[in-house]
Amino acid sequence: MNAEDRSRVSRRMIMRGGAATAVVIALPACSTIPGFSFTDAIRRLLLISSERAFARLTAPGGFWDGEVARLGLGQLLGTRGDVLSSILTSALFKRRLEGEFAKIAVEGSERAAPIVADTVRVIGIANAAALVRGGPRAATDFLRGEMGGQLIEAMVPELGRAIEIASDPLVGQLIDAAAGTNVSGIAQRLAGNVNDAIWQEIGIEEQGIRDNPRATNDPLLIGVFGAGRVL
Repeated sequence: MNAEDRSRVSRRMIMRGGAATAVVIALPACSTIPGFSFTDAIRRLLLISSERAFARLTAPGGFWDGEVARLGLGQLLGTRGDVLSSILTSALFKRRLEGEFAKIAVEGSERAAPIVADTVRVIGIANAAALVRGGPRAATDFLRGEMGGQLIEAMVPELGRAIEIASDPLVGQLIDAAAGTNVSGIAQRLAGNVNDAIWQEIGIEEQGIRDNPRATNDPLLIGVFGAGRVL
């Protein structure tokens, strides 16, 4: 083998070695990927999950069809809401009324979205590796625990104002008819429903990413949560 051939072989070996090294580095067998850590991966997981969840919740028809409609007016207005639903409202009236509350719920979700995103960016994650290894919604449960009632506290005043100024007269008629049911109480219950729906949807998105990280086209998530990982 002459000098030129030896040089070509040497270059091929170097290239193969470099490729093999890249594959080893990309495998999530270590607690880090070059320039990133499991903490970065959990933050990325939560950020993408929340972005997708809020996009779906605020889509036309998405919030009510997905979550709030299942609870019904009785859950928002108590016993009086059940009476109104069954006696004072027709099916058409109820559908229109639910549509108005859906719009208000979307406003609450839009109010909550930046609060979640800001928290994800700055939150301290003491044991990110445990969250990577955890259940399908481990990161969502962790974030919800860290945030406590922040979303409800932020949403209640906004939802109260939204209910009071709702343009559809049906909302005003309902509140007038439901004597003893004040707007702040309705807003509190609606905020609780919105809060539960938000975390439910974020958890669904997290589970989807864990099940199929390649669908995200995100190298970090693929590297950390991809098939065959050894943590």
